[in-house]
Amino acid sequence: MQALSPTDSAFLWLETRSQPMHVAGLNIYTPPKGEDQHVHRFLTAWRKHVSAHPPFNLRPVLKLGLWYWEEDQEFELDYHLRHVALPQPGRIRELLAMVSNLHGNLLDRNRPLWEAHVIEGLPGGRFATYIKMHHALIDGISGARLMARSMSTDPCESMPPVWAQPAARRRKVEQNAAGSTTEKLLGALSAATRVGSQVLPGIGAGLWDMLQGLQADTTMARAFQAPPTPFNVEISGSRRFAAQSYSLTRLKTLGAAAGATINDVTLAICAGALRQYLITHDKLPKAPLVAMVPVSLHDETTDGGNQVSLLLASLCTHIADPAKRLQGIVESTKAAKERLASMPRLQKLAHGMTTIAPLGPSMLTGSARKYPVFNVVISNVPGPKETLYLNGARLDEVYPVSIPTHYLALNITISGYGDHLGFGFIACRRSVPSLQRLLDYTDASIQELEAALLTPKRATRPATTRKPAIKASSPATPRKRGKAPAP
Repeated sequence: MQALSPTDSAFLWLETRSQPMHVAGLNIYTPPKGEDQHVHRFLTAWRKHVSAHPPFNLRPVLKLGLWYWEEDQEFELDYHLRHVALPQPGRIRELLAMVSNLHGNLLDRNRPLWEAHVIEGLPGGRFATYIKMHHALIDGISGARLMARSMSTDPCESMPPVWAQPAARRRKVEQNAAGSTTEKLLGALSAATRVGSQVLPGIGAGLWDMLQGLQADTTMARAFQAPPTPFNVEISGSRRFAAQSYSLTRLKTLGAAAGATINDVTLAICAGALRQYLITHDKLPKAPLVAMVPVSLHDETTDGGNQVSLLLASLCTHIADPAKRLQGIVESTKAAKERLASMPRLQKLAHGMTTIAPLGPSMLTGSARKYPVFNVVISNVPGPKETLYLNGARLDEVYPVSIPTHYLALNITISGYGDHLGFGFIACRRSVPSLQRLLDYTDASIQELEAALLTPKRATRPATTRKPAIKASSPATPRKRGKAPAP
């Protein structure tokens, strides 16, 4: 058995019926031209992979108050792999309604914590996969990489399914097997000292940031500076999912005009959409909303599990001018990035864990409603640039589906694929009514940024650059992306 890290264990401890802790990916595919039985063919091939590689063969067990991973000796592929069809008329509305319902269901802890749903019934013979995994098992970055490894850039190549992919090799640590017990003990103590020298400063930095957030206004967003909003309430177990895809080139043009990164531009787009949503509901606070932005540390280690820190960013929702709002976001994220850049990896992890540590007590006491640590989670997950194929079927669109929690009823995750970014909005159905309107507000947010930052000729281009995500067409029709209306 393998013990879970404190970060991974936290996702199991925090999970309740109204707060499932799994992430997922919704992918939409076009089958090869002329293949009416493509889904049946590749599912038949998938079902031949009856065993799973780690972590897809591991189930959680609780012993003496600690969580461990244990291999499931009775692994059943038929339980995890599910083949379903959309109700007629099989529009994107029905697809996202199905995803909304599936995402609200808990994973069975007596089994490995994942499910793969293959969904037929889209126009033009297209189909989708919805694959969900527990966040204790994997984080968004690792999940996206695993999904990419189960596909190929060659439409003629067939790859093993995601659960049959060999686990990525971890960096080997050289050990002197012939060393004495004293040498091994000294080595362990030395390693513990090195870890402590990074973790303790990270905890201290997180605590200091919290104290500053309670006492003063600073350029860098701090914990507890966030105002109460309709997103910071208790949630139910029901979910609603909405998705939208946008041209990466279009957003890069905005970034170049403002001297901002793509991450800053996506934060500004989300800020504009959230601002309009709150104005519509007459709930816009005077203070700016604060977003928690996960920061991947996978490039700094080969360890598995969740390798994520975070930064807090002001969304500057109190600023009406979209260009000034973007500039404020750039200043906020720049200060946070500079602070993180000076820390080694373990210090970053400790700083991030300390920053979100008050979430637990504030959720239990209910104080998170009046004094939220932050208002919303906005993640940006990088994806493959080249076109991918699933056993010959072209991957058209990628949409991430993340986790709402108590007092964080809305989560926005953005995933890159090719020349597009897919925005996934997931929220509690009761706490965040009319979630689908955020798609319209996202469109409007991009257009107002273009009007403010680009030349009149570029700014006034028609909004028809966004094309329907699913169109009734033959599989031979070139890939089209765009708005994916919510149910």
